[in-house]
Parts: sequence; C-alpha cells; structure tokens
Amino acid sequence: MAMCSTQLNSQFLSFFPAKPRFFVSIKATSASTPKDDDIPASIGFLGLGIMGTPMAQNLIKAGRDVTVWNRTKSKCEPLISLGAKYKSSPEEVAASCDVTFAMLADPESALDVACGKYGAAKGMSPGKGYVDVSTVDGETSKLICEQIRATGAHFLEAPVSGSKKPAEDGQLIFLTAGDEVLYEKVASLLDIMGKSRFYLGEVGNGAAMKLVVNMVMGSMMASFSEGLVLSEKVGLDPSVLVEVISQGAISAPMYALKGPSMVKSSYPTAFPLKHQQKDLRLALGLAESVSQPIPIAAATNELYKVAKSHGLSDQDFSAVIEALKVKLQQ
Repeated sequence: MAMCSTQLNSQFLSFFPAKPRFFVSIKATSASTPKDDDIPASIGFLGLGIMGTPMAQNLIKAGRDVTVWNRTKSKCEPLISLGAKYKSSPEEVAASCDVTFAMLADPESALDVACGKYGAAKGMSPGKGYVDVSTVDGETSKLICEQIRATGAHFLEAPVSGSKKPAEDGQLIFLTAGDEVLYEKVASLLDIMGKSRFYLGEVGNGAAMKLVVNMVMGSMMASFSEGLVLSEKVGLDPSVLVEVISQGAISAPMYALKGPSMVKSSYPTAFPLKHQQKDLRLALGLAESVSQPIPIAAATNELYKVAKSHGLSDQDFSAVIEALKVKLQQ
C-alpha cells in the first residue's frame, strides 16, 4: 500500500539522549499494491492471543507465507486451517523465516520467547529480522534488541495502539523504533495490519510512546467510569451522559464505543484489564526513571489494582468501573 510521509520535530521526547529523525507514515486511501519483491518471502508470528491471532490472520489473508507458534498449540489450529505453517518453538520459526513478529502479553514472556532456551534469537542470523510488537518497558526491549543484534540480525520494536477490533480490521497504529532498514523492509506488512506507522528512532522510544499512550487511556477510562457512577448516584441517566459527552469537546471514540456496554455492566474483552494495569505500572516505572511526577496515573493504577483484586483481570479494562461500585457499596 502506498504511503505518505511527514517529518516530525527531532526535539520530540527531549529527555531521551539520542535525537534521531522521526517520521510518520499513514496509509493512503488510493493506495497501490506493493511489489512482491519488496515484501519478505516468509513471515513468522509468535504469540496468538487476542491481538496476535487477528494480526497473523490478516497477513495470511493478504497471501503472505506465514509460520506460527504459540505456547498452547490449539490456538494455532484456526490459522493452520487458513494456510499457515506451524513450528514447535520460536527458534524453529525464526530459523525458517525472513522476518519474525512477536506479540506477547508482558515483558517476562517477551524476553523468554526471544531469548529463552528455545528462543527466537537462537534461530536468527544475518539478514533476518525480529519485530517485537508486544507492549514492554524500554529496558526489556533493549535487552531483546541486544540478543537479536548479536546474531547479525536486525531488530525493530513496534508496539501497537489499538485493541481487538482494530487488530481484526487492520487498523492498528504501529509505534516503531530500532533498525531503520528493517522498518523499511516490513513497512508493507505493517500496512496490512495497521492504518499508520510511526518511526521514532532509537530502541526504547517505541516502548516509551506506547506506555505514555496507554497511561493516558487508562486514566481517561477511570475518569469516565467515575462520571458514569456519579451521574447514576445523583439520579441522572448515565446513558444520557454518554450522549452528552459524545457531542462535546471531550468526545472520544473510546467513550462512544465502551459507554453503552458499561451502562449495562457488560465488559466484552477487547483489552484485558490486567494488561491495562500492567501498562500503568510500567508507565510509573518510566516516569520514575526520569523523576517525572504522574500523580493521576499513580491513583489510576491503584483503582485498576482494586479491580484486579475483585477478579476482573480478564474482563475488558472498562470493567474498572466495578471497582468504584464496590467502593460505594462499602
């Protein structure tokens, strides 16, 4: 798909020591199909959860040669039925593919899959590439990068902004950093899975951007939840509140999408609450590393921890509203 590019200010994120060039590419609506020669011939995909499965599926539907792996093999079966190949370890996937993507749940899993006993790094070699689309902290991303680059392969961190539905629709936003040569190599693949892609320079910048974005998102959801609970408590119709917000300056797609279900106490999982709390925890660590106070995010993190303690970890992150209901009932 053809892309249009815009240069961004290189003073972005001034607390990072490196100041490389940054740019954003957005999918063009009148895009032409890229030449097959520009796309890696074989693609690996590690981690087939809520996000990984639809992302890999979109690559398969686009006609790409995809090899998959997941700790629970049964999660690979639907993709195998669509034409994907299967390997029994990340090492085997990486060894058999030109480029390998990884979408894991947390830093520990991402590090283990990349650098563990049968990790992808053991299957990497010069000319190959590893693209980690997991949400992790910058230090974890740098550790993985070091192991991958030691094999002579290239590394790109590319965490995504977007949840289950954008992943299914190929409308994710990729926040990439690392080897620019690999960014250019996989650009057409990112375009299959997403609507836009940002290149942010040195490894760690993509991870930092994703944590900041998810910190804001988690805080927004907590504040929205407080509004819904308070409106009902004072005798207002929370459904009307959702409509009022949707027509004002603070309108946000997230509120319009989640609000109606939240009013009905329904939380179909698009982004698990436990992952939102994990990202808030990592954002707090990022802020601590540069001595930046983020008191709103800190308070928000505590609310998500309360929600987890009430068994809501696997519900959608909008279920954080239940933590407020519990507190009101006490």
